[in-house]
Amino acid sequence: MEVILLNDVDSLGLRGEVVNVARGYARNFLLPRRLAEPATPAKVAELRKRNEHRARHEARSVEQAQEMAEILEKTVLRFDVKSGPTGSLFGSVTPTQIADELWRTRKIRVDRRKIGIDTIKRIGRYEVPIELFQDVRVDVNTLVVPEGGELPSDDKLAAMEAVERAEQEAAAPAEDEGELEAVLAAEEDLKPEADEVPEPGDEPGQEPAAQAESEPEPAEPEAPEETA
Repeated sequence: MEVILLNDVDSLGLRGEVVNVARGYARNFLLPRRLAEPATPAKVAELRKRNEHRARHEARSVEQAQEMAEILEKTVLRFDVKSGPTGSLFGSVTPTQIADELWRTRKIRVDRRKIGIDTIKRIGRYEVPIELFQDVRVDVNTLVVPEGGELPSDDKLAAMEAVERAEQEAAAPAEDEGELEAVLAAEEDLKPEADEVPEPGDEPGQEPAAQAESEPEPAEPEAPEETA
């Protein structure tokens, strides 16, 4: 079954791509979660038209790429996102979102696969490397800001990240201790009770020591008397 991805899906594709998937996977996972929609002829034609329009704003020569690079060097992208107290995002900023924002703010189309940064998962200031054309690259200033607030200083950001790292390291030994306690408890359950410990000589196949000592040894046969 062919579907159009509405969001990036790991190991499957990027938003806007048409992919072929199992019908059950589409019906039970992609469609209910609005990660994709059926690839009807009308939807595919609309998608192709939009991509062709954007492609006219993509660099086709070194000269065009250099002109775009000059624009992007002066560009600052901003993403207002939900985040926790230590700066971790409730979600992420993906290369697809960066490409969309470049199109929205500068009407410059870049290949999402040429954006050289992994998914951003913390607030902060980033230099996002982008390859516009062969041997033409530019770093775009990108701010990932907590929703409804302002971006803290670099020192504050470093302190927040250090707190989160410390919390993660503190949680790791606790998990290890829990696993160790579970193993020890299982071993205790396997140990026999004190009154079940076999006495010496009670092992299977061996007679008890007391019984062995109480049985008399067989007497030697008496010699027959001689008759006259």
